[in-house]
Formats: sequence, structure tokens, C-alpha cells
Amino acid sequence: MRLSVNLNKIALLRNARGNNYPSVEDFAYEAISLGVHGLTLHPRQDSRHATCNDAIEISSICKKNSLEFNLEGNPFSLPKDDFIGFYELCDITKPEQITLVPDSIDQITSDCGWSPNYKENKLKNFLTKIKHLDSRISLFINPEIESVEFAANLGLDRIEIYTGPFANSIQSINIKEIKTTISLIITRARELGLGVNAGHDLNLQNLPHLIDCGEIDEVSIGHAIIIDALKYGFHDTIIKYINTITTN
Repeated sequence: MRLSVNLNKIALLRNARGNNYPSVEDFAYEAISLGVHGLTLHPRQDSRHATCNDAIEISSICKKNSLEFNLEGNPFSLPKDDFIGFYELCDITKPEQITLVPDSIDQITSDCGWSPNYKENKLKNFLTKIKHLDSRISLFINPEIESVEFAANLGLDRIEIYTGPFANSIQSINIKEIKTTISLIITRARELGLGVNAGHDLNLQNLPHLIDCGEIDEVSIGHAIIIDALKYGFHDTIIKYINTITTN
């Protein structure tokens, strides 16, 4: 399992004061120095946290350091104000991985994954447009087998399992049920030749449960890392997450 650190919340803190403090680039370099495997950004049309300029800069930093840049977003997000458009941003940054998320502008966070057949023709057209980038394409999906098969039928490279329901079930009687579901999804994805990522609401407490479910290629974590950094400091927090995914 590899760790990609989402830097959106660093950008959110920076934007609160209208200057470049804290610097997204500085935290990117620190995360890289500590041994993370990749960096993630999810710019949105309203630029409420990461901006297009952030994505361009972080992509460049990743390439200079032989690190993967994961660009997340809605493939249908069009140019608006300072947002240059998701396709245009993919074309400029040429990320090692593009994660397609069906979020809308009014969502606080990505709280659901792609459902089978949702805007399928538009999605196919987008995939044709970005084929020249040679990026790995991952589809952010709900924890259901049907969505795995949908991703495979589209010819994608990976799925990213939306782990919000999984995280919410950790302290409930449903934990065995959701872990079984995640395990079945991983197994089916492997059968279909898909890589498996996971993300949303993952933290130091629930990551060991996720690891129990099967082989996952990558987790993308941002919010919990910043929350833990308030307690432990950014340096020690990153080390804790790396140790968690490599020792369990």
C-alpha cells in the first residue's frame, strides 16, 4: 500500500488569510522528504482550497522528484473564473494519475462515488480526449460490485473505493459487513485486472481495518492528516501514517 497525501486542507488554511502562508509547496516538499509515495490535489470550480495554479506547481514538484501526482476532479467541470477547466488542467499538468469524481460545486466534500451508467457517454468522450496523456485513470466509486464492473467495462486502470461508509461503520455492529463488502470489491477488481485505491475519512484508527480487507495499491488521505498534525505535528503525523500502512 502506498500513501498519497492530499494537500487541499493546507490550501484551505492559506486561503483563509489571502496570502501564501502556509505554503502548499513547502508542505509538499516536507511530505516528499519524509517518504510519501505521492501527492494529491482536488481543485474545484470555486477554488475554495486548491487552485489550478497549485495543481500546476505540485505536478511540477512531483515530476522533479520522481513522485506521482494524483489529480482528482469532476471530468465535466468547465472553466469558471480562475478555474481553467478540469480537462484543460489535466492537459497542462499531465498527472501520473487522474481520479474521476462525480462531485458537484455545492458539495462540501466528495460524499459519493460514481454509479453505473451515470453520464456514461459523456464519460467515454472525456476518456477519449485524455487518452493522449498516458495517465493512469481511476474511477471514484461507491462500495458496490456493479461500479467495479462499470469501471472495467470503460477500460479504466483503477478504481478508488469511497470509504466514507466504511469509516462510519468502524464503531458499529456493521463493521464485519462493510469489511466483507470491501474485500469482495477488491477481489472482483483484481479479477477484472483493475488496480485498487481507497479514500475518504481514512485515519490512523481505521486504516488497520482497511488493510485487513485485502490488497490495496494506494490510499489518498488529507483531512485526517491535517487534524492529526494539530496533535502530533506534520512531521510525526506523516511518519505515523507511513508506518501504519507499511507495518500492518
